[in-house]
Amino acid sequence: MEYRRLGASGLVVPALSFGAGTFGGRGELFGAWGDTDVEQARRLVDISLDAGVTMFDTADVYSGGASEEVLGAAIRGRRDRLLLSTKASLPTGPGPSDAGSGRARLIGAVEAALRRLGTEHIDLFQLHAFDARTPVEEVLHALDDLVRAGKIRYLGASNFAGWQLMKSLAAADRHGLTRYIAHQVYYSLAGRDYEWELMPLGVAEGVGAVVWSPLGWGRLTGKIRRGQPLPAGSRLHRTAEAGPPVDQEHLYNVVDALDEIAAETGRTVPQIALNWLLSRPTVGTVIVGARNEEQLRQNLGAVGWQLGTDQIARLDAASALTPPYPYYPYYRLPDFTRLNPPAVPVGAVQ
Repeated sequence: MEYRRLGASGLVVPALSFGAGTFGGRGELFGAWGDTDVEQARRLVDISLDAGVTMFDTADVYSGGASEEVLGAAIRGRRDRLLLSTKASLPTGPGPSDAGSGRARLIGAVEAALRRLGTEHIDLFQLHAFDARTPVEEVLHALDDLVRAGKIRYLGASNFAGWQLMKSLAAADRHGLTRYIAHQVYYSLAGRDYEWELMPLGVAEGVGAVVWSPLGWGRLTGKIRRGQPLPAGSRLHRTAEAGPPVDQEHLYNVVDALDEIAAETGRTVPQIALNWLLSRPTVGTVIVGARNEEQLRQNLGAVGWQLGTDQIARLDAASALTPPYPYYPYYRLPDFTRLNPPAVPVGAVQ
């Protein structure tokens, strides 16, 4: 496993983190993702830790808190061996105080997460979305108080627009408050919007990317190809509309390129898609999920090797889209990546 510093911080994270969205399996959306129970989760945690995967990501909305509960039970007795990442801000109920990032809401959400996870602190706490109705100063003061109380070690955001993240960072600097060092974002060969604004912002401000859905909401598994129906077991049958949209022809072009490189390297399509992400600027860690041991072990095969320069260029070309104004015609990612190479790993274990 490779390890990297997350953003401009001292937090060292593995190149691959484990996403516990499949834990619990409550509700229509998360039930379609998976229904991993405590015993199964404990086995997946065992495999992850043995491979050097030391960060586990969840959220209060995943299966109505059941994901945090299952993860907490699965790590019991080995909390000191790993990092816990969780999120709050999205609605967890119908009440007026069940959503957002107001002071009372955040304090209550953190306390509830600590109970469910069975821990005294959260290593990386992220706002799951921007709350436009609450002043950023209130949000940041509340989070800073939680950091000073020892309940949170590092702060991050998730799914913010560029202006929302920059406004928050500027306010933190102005008032001397704890900064966001991470941004949990959607980024994949099937969806590269992150590169247009958020990636340059991350480089300039020292905010590392924690990548969610790196396989394009299950579209880059190697099971979806031109002229073939969706596999019977694909969760896309039930969840496609909830995930990031992608043009089908564009997806097929990306998969064609992945297939070619898979044949050249002897790697699987998901491993190549994940390895490509690990070469991108600002990427600190890529979250991989798994409903079973086989999926997890396959995903773990994405590290310990590198794609060739020509192979990366072919994947870049197959997945490229013209960015919207004002990024087009002035923004060119290849020039940007030459000026800002990926962070140098801080260490590795085999």
